[in-house]
Amino acid sequence: MTEEPAAALDRAFFDRPPVAVAPDLLGRLLRCTLPSGTVELRLTEVEAYAGPDDPASHAYRGRTARNAVMFGPPGHAYVYFTYGMHFCLNLVCGPADHPGGVLLRAGRVIEGVDPARRRRSTSRRDQDLAQGPARLALALGVDRTQDGEDVVAGPVFRLLPGSPPPPAQVRSGPRTGVSAAADTPWRFWIDGDPTVSPYRAHTARRRPAGR
Repeated sequence: MTEEPAAALDRAFFDRPPVAVAPDLLGRLLRCTLPSGTVELRLTEVEAYAGPDDPASHAYRGRTARNAVMFGPPGHAYVYFTYGMHFCLNLVCGPADHPGGVLLRAGRVIEGVDPARRRRSTSRRDQDLAQGPARLALALGVDRTQDGEDVVAGPVFRLLPGSPPPPAQVRSGPRTGVSAAADTPWRFWIDGDPTVSPYRAHTARRRPAGR
């Protein structure tokens, strides 16, 4: 008898404040199916951003072409390009017109290691494949093409129940690399998991001398 695939988490899961959704994402399975290969990973580190109430959020100063998906219904992917080099994947949370989201910072690849390795050819160990938000997006094959994809009912992403860690294993602390509201403890991770990325405080970029 063939086992039925696990049902994806529904939209009500995302229709909550980002700070409530974020720790509840830990241990969940995110499956990404693209022509170049399917990768599934267990989420081990995330970071919440609360839209207009949060100066570190991309939506803090209002709607733009870049962040428009954050102002739509919950349960969609928000993908942005950063530092002219990397894509990052967020899941939109909260009611429409009150933008919020959770940045997916790290995960453990549990299926599709081969396509993840092809995309992350410089990675030396499997635990490094999705260690950090840029690496996670690259391992999944995500770019701006997936911005706005429906995580609940779309063909690309599927968020499965997985195995959330016990509460005692969940840690929280300051968000990584942001200059505004940097001390807000909305980064959540599974304690002791080797795929969690190292914490880095924001460092202001210095202009070259003479400019």
